[in-house]
Amino acid sequence: MENQTFIDDTFGNQHGRSLLALLLGDGNPQAKEKPPTAMALTQQRSEPCRPQAVMTDTAHDALKSHLLLMASNAEECVKIAIQSLMDREESLAKMQKDQDDVIDQLEMKVDELALSMLGEATKPEDLRFITMAMRISNELERVGDEATTISRRSLELMKHEPLRLDMPIESMAQMVTDMLKEALDTFVYRKPDLAREIVLRDKQVDQLNKAIQAQMTETMLKYPDHIVRSLHLMTIAKSMERIGDHASNIAEQVVFLCEAEDIRHQ
Repeated sequence: MENQTFIDDTFGNQHGRSLLALLLGDGNPQAKEKPPTAMALTQQRSEPCRPQAVMTDTAHDALKSHLLLMASNAEECVKIAIQSLMDREESLAKMQKDQDDVIDQLEMKVDELALSMLGEATKPEDLRFITMAMRISNELERVGDEATTISRRSLELMKHEPLRLDMPIESMAQMVTDMLKEALDTFVYRKPDLAREIVLRDKQVDQLNKAIQAQMTETMLKYPDHIVRSLHLMTIAKSMERIGDHASNIAEQVVFLCEAEDIRHQ
C-alpha cells in the first residue's frame, strides 16, 4: 500500500471528503474551499485567534471544517491500524504512528476557534454547537491515541509467529470501525435517532472485549510461551473497546446538539 499521509490538501479518505463537501458546499460535491493542511495549522499556532464581532457563518463553517478534517484523520488512522494488525503489515503500522501529531494539532486548532467564538455566541444552539465541537475533538484525539496503541502492539506481534486462535477480534475491529464512521455521519446529517442506536451498540463491543480478555487469560494459563503475544492482543482489544466508547460519546454529543438533551450516564 502506498505510504499516504493525512496532511495533504485533501481528506485522507472519501468519507471525509464527502463530509466536508456537504458542510462547506451545502450538499454540493464541489466544496468551495479546501481544508487547511497540517503545515498551515502549525504556522497558525503562534497566531492568536481574534474574536469575530459577531458569530459569522464563516467562523461557524471554519470550526466545522477543522472538526471534520480531524474526524477524517482519526477515522483513517483506525482503519490503517486495524489493517496493519490483520495483514501483519509493518509499513502500515509505522505510517499510522506518525500521524498522531497531526490530530493533536487539529485538536488545538478546534479549541482555539471554539474559544474565540464563545464570547459572541448568543443563541442556545450556537452554544451547544461550540461545546459539542470541543468535546468531540477531545474524543477524536483519544481515538488517534488508541489507534497508535494498536499499531505499536501490532509491530510487537509481528516479531512473533501469529497465534492460531479462534477469537472475535476481527469482528470487534469491524464493529468499532463502523461505529466511528456512523457516529460521524450522525453529526453531519443530524441524525439523533441513529446516534442513540450507536450508544446502545457499545454494549456489544464491551461483551466482545470481555470474551477476548477471558480467552487470552485462559491461553496464558495453558501455554506459558503464548504470554507475550496474548498480552499484546489483550491490549489491542482494550484499545478497540475504548474506540467504541469514544464513538458512543460522539453520538451522545450529537443527541445533545440536535435535541438539547444530555443522555450521558442514562
